[in-house]
Amino acid sequence: MSVTSKIRRQGGAAVITIPPTLLKLLHLEVGAQLELNVVDGELIARPAVAATRKRYSLSELLEGAEELQKLNAQTSETLEGDSVGRELG
Repeated sequence: MSVTSKIRRQGGAAVITIPPTLLKLLHLEVGAQLELNVVDGELIARPAVAATRKRYSLSELLEGAEELQKLNAQTSETLEGDSVGRELG
């Protein structure tokens, strides 16, 4: 499928319009990211491949939580008592 689109100025950017039929054909929506390349003088636009993120288990996410509880217990007395400076209370 071949479509002609005009380059126009919007603010400080040069913008081209992608017709809805092409978006449907490529399974893209407004806001999707495209990877743009120039090959032999031609502009190639491909859907950007999202970087895969590591999935953490609950135990991995909670790793170290016990140490934080101990630290909070050790420093809890700093929250008690009268102000010694210009703290907000």
